Amino acid sequence: MSPPVQTTSNNVQAIIESRVEKRTKGVYVPVGGKRMLSFLDDLNMPANDDFGSQPPLELLRLWIDYGFWYDRQKQTLKCVKDMFLLASMGPPGGGRTHISGRLQSRFNLINMTFPTESQIKRIYGTMINQKLQEFEEEVKPIGSVLTQATLELYYSTVARFLPTPAKIHYLFNLRDISRVFQGLLRAHRDFHDTKQSITRLWIHECFRVFSDRLVDQSDTEAFVGLLTEKLGSLFELTYHSICPNKQPPIFGDFLKEPRVYEDLVDFKTLKGFMESQLEDYNLTPGVVPMSLVLFRDAIEHVTRVVRVISQPRGNMLLVGIGGSGRQSLSKMAASICEYLVFQVEVTKQYRKQEFREDIKKLYRLTGVDNKPTVFLFNDTQIVDQSFLEDINNILSSGEVPNLYKQDEFEEVSSALSDWARKENIVETPDSMFNYLIERVRNNLHIVLCMSPVGDPFRNYIRQYPALVNCATIDWFSEWPRDALLEVAERYLDGLALGTVEGIQTKVASIFVTMHQSVAQFSQRMKLELKRHNYVTPTNYLELVSGYKKLLAEKRIELGEQVSKLRNGLFKIDDTRIKVEAMSVELEEAKKKVADFQKQCEEYLVIIVQQKREADEQQKTVSAHSEKIGAEEIKCRAMAENAQRDLDEAVPALEEAMKALESLNKKDMTEIKSYGRPPTLVETVMQAVMILRGNEPTWAEAKRQLGEGNFIKQLVHFDKDNISDRVLKKIGQYCTQPDFHPEIIGRVSLAAKSLCMWVRAMEVYGRIFRVVEPKRARLNGAMSQLAEKQASLAEAQAKLIEVGEKLDLLKRQYDEKLAQKEELRRKSEDMEIKLDRAGKLVSGLAGERIRWEETVVGLETNMGFLVGDCLLAAAFLSYMGPFLSNYRDQLVSIWMKQVRELEVPCSPGFSFAVFLSKPTAVRDWNIQGLPSDAFSTENGVIVTRGNRWPLMVDPQGQALKWVKSMEMKRGLKVIDLQMPDFLRILENAVQFGSPVLLQNVQEELDPSLAPILNKSLTHVGGRLLLKLGDKEVEYSPEFRFYITTKLSNPHYTPEISTKTTIVNFAVKEQGLEAQLLGIVVRKERPELEEQKDSLVINIASGKRKLQELEDEILRLLNEATGSLLDDVQLVNTLQTSKVTATEVSEQLETSELTEIKIDTAREAYRPCAQRASILFFVLNDMGRIDPMYQFSLDAYIDLFNLSIEKSQRSHKLDERIANLNDYHTYAVYRYTCRGLFEVHKLLFSFQICAKILEVAGKLNMDEYSFFLRGGLVLDKESQMENPCSSWLAESNWDNVTELDKLANFHGLMASFEQYPRDWNLWYTSAGPETAQLPGEWENGCNELQRMLIVRSLRQDRVAFCVAAFIINNLGSRFVEPPVLDMKAVVEDSTTKTPLIFVLSPGVDPTGALLQLAEASGMSRKFHALSLGQGQAPIATRMIKEGVKSGHWVFLANCHLCLSWMPQLDKLVELLQVEEPHPDFRLWLSSSPHPDFPIAILQAGIKMTTEPPRGVKSNMKRLYQLVTEGQFTRCARPVLYRKLLFALCFFHSILLERKKFLQLGWNIIYGFNDSDFEVSESLMSLYLDEYEEIPWDALKYLIAGVNYGGHVTDDFDRRLLTTYINDYFCEAAVAAPFFKLSSLATYYIPRDGPQSSYREYISHLPATEHPEVFGQHPNADIASQIAETRTLFDTLLSLQPQVTSGATAGAAAGPSRENKVLELAADVLQKIPGLIDYEGTRVLLADDPSPLNVVLLQEIQRYNALLHTIRSSLIELEKGIKGLVVMSSSLEETFHCIFDARVPPLWVKAYPSLKPLASWTRDLCQRVEQFARWAETAHPPTLFWLSGFTFPTGFLTAVLQSSARQHSVSVDTLSWEFIVATVDDNNLLFPPKDGVFIRGLYLEGAGWDKKNSCLVEAKPMQLVCPIPTIHFKPVENRKKIAKSMYLCPCYYFPVRSGDGGRPSFVVGVDLKSGAVPFDHWIKRGTALLMSLDN
Repeated sequence: MSPPVQTTSNNVQAIIESRVEKRTKGVYVPVGGKRMLSFLDDLNMPANDDFGSQPPLELLRLWIDYGFWYDRQKQTLKCVKDMFLLASMGPPGGGRTHISGRLQSRFNLINMTFPTESQIKRIYGTMINQKLQEFEEEVKPIGSVLTQATLELYYSTVARFLPTPAKIHYLFNLRDISRVFQGLLRAHRDFHDTKQSITRLWIHECFRVFSDRLVDQSDTEAFVGLLTEKLGSLFELTYHSICPNKQPPIFGDFLKEPRVYEDLVDFKTLKGFMESQLEDYNLTPGVVPMSLVLFRDAIEHVTRVVRVISQPRGNMLLVGIGGSGRQSLSKMAASICEYLVFQVEVTKQYRKQEFREDIKKLYRLTGVDNKPTVFLFNDTQIVDQSFLEDINNILSSGEVPNLYKQDEFEEVSSALSDWARKENIVETPDSMFNYLIERVRNNLHIVLCMSPVGDPFRNYIRQYPALVNCATIDWFSEWPRDALLEVAERYLDGLALGTVEGIQTKVASIFVTMHQSVAQFSQRMKLELKRHNYVTPTNYLELVSGYKKLLAEKRIELGEQVSKLRNGLFKIDDTRIKVEAMSVELEEAKKKVADFQKQCEEYLVIIVQQKREADEQQKTVSAHSEKIGAEEIKCRAMAENAQRDLDEAVPALEEAMKALESLNKKDMTEIKSYGRPPTLVETVMQAVMILRGNEPTWAEAKRQLGEGNFIKQLVHFDKDNISDRVLKKIGQYCTQPDFHPEIIGRVSLAAKSLCMWVRAMEVYGRIFRVVEPKRARLNGAMSQLAEKQASLAEAQAKLIEVGEKLDLLKRQYDEKLAQKEELRRKSEDMEIKLDRAGKLVSGLAGERIRWEETVVGLETNMGFLVGDCLLAAAFLSYMGPFLSNYRDQLVSIWMKQVRELEVPCSPGFSFAVFLSKPTAVRDWNIQGLPSDAFSTENGVIVTRGNRWPLMVDPQGQALKWVKSMEMKRGLKVIDLQMPDFLRILENAVQFGSPVLLQNVQEELDPSLAPILNKSLTHVGGRLLLKLGDKEVEYSPEFRFYITTKLSNPHYTPEISTKTTIVNFAVKEQGLEAQLLGIVVRKERPELEEQKDSLVINIASGKRKLQELEDEILRLLNEATGSLLDDVQLVNTLQTSKVTATEVSEQLETSELTEIKIDTAREAYRPCAQRASILFFVLNDMGRIDPMYQFSLDAYIDLFNLSIEKSQRSHKLDERIANLNDYHTYAVYRYTCRGLFEVHKLLFSFQICAKILEVAGKLNMDEYSFFLRGGLVLDKESQMENPCSSWLAESNWDNVTELDKLANFHGLMASFEQYPRDWNLWYTSAGPETAQLPGEWENGCNELQRMLIVRSLRQDRVAFCVAAFIINNLGSRFVEPPVLDMKAVVEDSTTKTPLIFVLSPGVDPTGALLQLAEASGMSRKFHALSLGQGQAPIATRMIKEGVKSGHWVFLANCHLCLSWMPQLDKLVELLQVEEPHPDFRLWLSSSPHPDFPIAILQAGIKMTTEPPRGVKSNMKRLYQLVTEGQFTRCARPVLYRKLLFALCFFHSILLERKKFLQLGWNIIYGFNDSDFEVSESLMSLYLDEYEEIPWDALKYLIAGVNYGGHVTDDFDRRLLTTYINDYFCEAAVAAPFFKLSSLATYYIPRDGPQSSYREYISHLPATEHPEVFGQHPNADIASQIAETRTLFDTLLSLQPQVTSGATAGAAAGPSRENKVLELAADVLQKIPGLIDYEGTRVLLADDPSPLNVVLLQEIQRYNALLHTIRSSLIELEKGIKGLVVMSSSLEETFHCIFDARVPPLWVKAYPSLKPLASWTRDLCQRVEQFARWAETAHPPTLFWLSGFTFPTGFLTAVLQSSARQHSVSVDTLSWEFIVATVDDNNLLFPPKDGVFIRGLYLEGAGWDKKNSCLVEAKPMQLVCPIPTIHFKPVENRKKIAKSMYLCPCYYFPVRSGDGGRPSFVVGVDLKSGAVPFDHWIKRGTALLMSLDN
């Protein structure tokens, strides 16, 4: 196993225990009865803990020594037997540490040196020569040259490219040589058959192995230099000859089948291959298509990746910033190799467990399914360091320790068993595991993508060595200019860009300039505003592709408009022509109408005449026809009669006929065949014969029967003409009885039929006789009738003819009439049309002119599109994160270049105008987007950008705008805290609704990646998006917006490339416009309403005009045929014309009115401007402290309040002045509640300065000097300091720089002239009011005086600032109001949380309880202190509170930060729901950057800290004491006096800390409860006792209550001193008892509480140090510190200006060089080690205590010197890259750069000195001991400060004295005698004790003559004290009253540090003319060293 940096001892133990099993109780042995060898790679990787040990190694050492370790759960022993350790480690350096000697001594060491040259040659030479055996003869000898060359190149590379901190991955080792040879061994005899080709292969491999990791051009060139040199010396070739154009060769094995590793000389073919591969990849189903531009660099990167992953166990580390194509190119390489790509999906919950599951999946793929796979892993996926640890293990050994549980592994083995059998693997768990790992390693290729930005990369490389050792590194550098150009040209290829010469190249070069200029500006913004912005190739690609898209879109858009208008114009012209033709037509038509009229009248006459004739004829014909009709009836009756008779005969006849027809020849033959026929037959035949007129004989009959047509003749027999004779004859036959068919039928059937015929004929004949005559008569009648009918028909025909003629005439007449009508209609129509045409032509005439102009304009714009789209696309891609000033500058740079290259673009290009419609922008403004240009640009970027917008929106303006803009489309608002946000997103993606993700922090949830990347796959014409584990159909309607409340977030390059970051910071103009609207709406509502309705009217009017024009154009476009028929068009035109004129008139009047209104509104501009300034001052406060977050909404509410409450006036100027004053103070008052004391003055000053600056009353140069002071860069030419005795150098620097300002020339000279006057001024108590020397008194205004004070007396700056504020704004701006919680509650609503910002010493709970009581809420008050596990309770409390109207108080939110986002949600809910009106949410939290901004903005913030100053504290305490408490005591007068004293005491204790070291040694959190307890004790004791028990009271108050906090003896002494002063008989007895030496502070006359408050309010606001018993100087240190803080803070609010001076400095030496210089300087200065051994030998015979101390000190100093020297030497090596920098070295590096002492060195002894003086001090210290050691003789005067442990030395002195006088050391103590003579008079050591020199006195001066303490001189903070004789004395008597026990401290921090106390010894000094407690209050002490 390889224990990496983060490993814990637990891991090591777990890994080993997983390989052992239990044998007996507590004894464990390796599995399977074997012995186990544990191999520990990189043994020295685990990091040192705080105590310098490495826990995993300590565990191993324990096992080596004792054979056991402990069970972690049960703490029982676990012996591990039969295990051996084999460890390996690299030499210490970088992440590798030194292992402890204790551990090292337990191992046998073998040092594996780097193999010798001969060994390496032997190994690699053998390999290559063996390979070359099969090659051509001429090639064979090259083997040894290659080996030699590789080795030499390796050595020179290692020497030249060192792992400096910036290039930490320049680590080379033997593996790299192997990699070169691995490449060489891929040579193929058919392809590499010449020396030339093999040399090219070698060059290629060297480039891949050594050069690909180089980070910049210069390094690459240096490498080519090394290579050229080797080529020359060993191959006798030049680089140029073997690589033409100096293009390094590219090899690959993917162009041919079978695969051969060949030289790819033809780049075109390669490019073509890559492009087709890319197309194939993109067409693969289910992959997200990649649009890559394969320029040379990209193709080379792909071939590099392919080269590595196509080799067994080849892994890659790709280093480049996000968006540089690492992942896309890797995917492409994998697809070329036909590998799977495996990536992990990091979600919110993704941790070690999930990662391990993914690794198992990966092992399954590669080990079991045997699929070659690329594991693509990106450093943004490293959620947990353990991921890298696992990857490090996979890289180095292929296995992840403890990956599989037992059962999981069994499953894997069983899946593998078939393969294992084939390969004869023994199926034991071990061998199966090894087999799995083997297979995994053969199939798995890891490609790691890392970003070199920031520290993580360095740490990863340092901590995980396998990343460099086991992977080939490829560095993705910035895209070179030609790559950028190539990409642009490739995209622009075939794009028509107009006729300008070489336009393609010009546009491409502008692209490059744009990209590079944005990168420069990002740098500048980082310097000036500390805002980060990353520019990556992705932005660039988007720019270029965006340009194409935009250009096409715009061309279509403009083209459509032009064609619409053109069409319109064409139709109008067409109509004009038609109208002319029509008027001619109309004339002709009128003529025709007249003609027709005449013809019609003629016709009428003829028609009338003919009609008469026809009528007469009609009459005759009808009479005739009547007659004929009667005759016809008669005839018909006759016919009927005859017919009836006939009908009787017919049936018989028909029957006979039927019978006859049924006869046939056979029947006839039958009759014929009778020789002698039967009688009946004969009879029948006779009758037949008679009828036929033959003779009636049988013979005749027989003959007749023989005829063929006999039957036919019978059938056709003429029955009408039978004669009477025949009839008669037949009649006889028929009457015979047996002549009957029935009877005859019995004889013969044929005869039957004939019989029937005969009978029928007979009947017929008989009847016919009757009928015939009737028939004849009928026929006669019929013929007569026919004649008559014929004549009738003739008459009728004539009649019809007449009728037809008449009809024809009628028809002709009608036709003529119709034609006449038609013509009349037509002409009427024409008249209408002409009328219409008139309208059309005149109506469109205006349009026509306008359209013609528009068309011309549009066409010009079409020409400008090339340049305009260029600027717009760049703006969209890059400008989001920049503020407006940067945007303007960038655009002007771009415009300049566009003009220089003569690319057409519109002269006044405006991004917002170009990409948005005014109507849309107006809508946005109505929806809440501020109306300034900056915001409009943002709006366009958000709506038009290609990537989803991420809006930096600290004031929620973007949020509001997006919400109202997208509301109607069903916006979903989510945040990352919602458990189901992904589900909401899924739905939105499917149904295409917009989503707003709000309140994100600097990290985005990884599960959003597919949406941000728009990773869409096309499946069967549908767009799919993979979200988490689901595939969702993607709706193109979907919109995604992200906002963050952070004001200056730092997003990684990855996020910057996935989203468009848009900075929505509020802008002055935007805010001013908003505020102007508000103030006018309040002051002149009618104006603002008018303005609003005007804006909306104008907007809708313009929109209407636009719509009408569009409608007309649409109708014109759609009109087919003639326009003149299109009634709708004409009507629309009419209405539109009317509307247009109306609207235009309206617009004109509106615009006039608007101008009027605007003029009226302008009058209020000063208010808006002031309010806007104040808001930005407020907003800047957020940079000072994370809790200072103010929301714009709340601010606007405040502004509204100010408008309502400020004093009205009829005079506008007065009103505005009132409003401004009121609002300025309102803002101050409102904000002060939430500011810490430290920042209140600063806030006022910032308001003051900004107001003056905007009014132009502030000289900016002078103001800038006031903030920055003077910095002298060139010390050489600076004038000497004339007053060096009292004026510090830094002050003189200020003066010399100030002299350069316009109004200060001659200031330096006046110091030479009047040094005395300046000194007087300098040492005066209040220099800010003192008179300035010379003419400066009258020549300076207030600010200029401040500059002089700033230069010389920084401690007085705060007073100046306060005075400056008072003079410019008024005194109320320096007296912050006291927090009145009742008022706060009144200000608050249920929706506003009330937030206490905590500071030590004040707990708001008590006050809050009182408030609840006073407000009657004590029953409903619920408090909870947050912490672990309290979150659910808190949530419940809030929910209940909202329902029932409780006050909920959640204390200490900072202890529950993980729950804060949930609280944020709850507060957000309050804004929406309607809580119970009594509900309030109170929170308290210490300042913390992670406290949710939204809560801070929504809430009211109150800082709780003891107010500053005695006066404010007293004020506050008197507010705490209720009226009831004030009057409850039985002895009110005493109580009230003592209460006043107690309040004063409490305030003094709290305020004293401002004196820093002179105040308290340790700062204590005295708090309100101390005061409350003391107050009740006092009241109790006064009630109980007659006499006031002073001692008891004092003890309980100072000793117990307050004293309980105090841990330092000298602090306790101070406390006692104070209580003795204030609690004494005089305090209650004497009237006006003075509480200090000043006259102002005394216990006032007794009275009601209000009188005390009144008295307090008259105390001075800032108290003189004397109130505390302090010297005026005591303030100075704290005041200088305060001033420094003030300036630093003010400066942090100023943008960093990159001016010439600083730019010059920046261009100076780099950090590395500066540190090298400083380190060399320190190294040179520090002394050598002191000879410890020599000294020990020298002092061996005198082991006196002092000598022991000396030896100890020497040891300590030597150790320190050794540490310094070694760390500096290491540091130098680290910077030069000779060793890898470790983290402790980096810390040293930063310290030295900042001129601080590295923590490693400070451990020896505490010090506050900066590096330079610390080094000087160290030299002096060492020198003291070196001299002592050399002479073996103690010095006469000991410099006590030189000892690391002075107490040890003093104890040694006491010991020596005790031995000398043979007394017990315990009885000895010190006596201190301060010398009155100079040190050079003290030549001999004292008889007893020692002389101590070099101490300093702080907080007092020293009177050398009288040898006692005196007051310090003004401005003198410390003074040296003469040498002191420390004399041991026995049984010392009690200290005298006149003596002050002065503590002596090692260094200025009196509380000590890092567990070392600073106190050394108490020294008795004479207290001089004042009692000793005077010095106690002064905080007087001795110091052994100062801070510089």
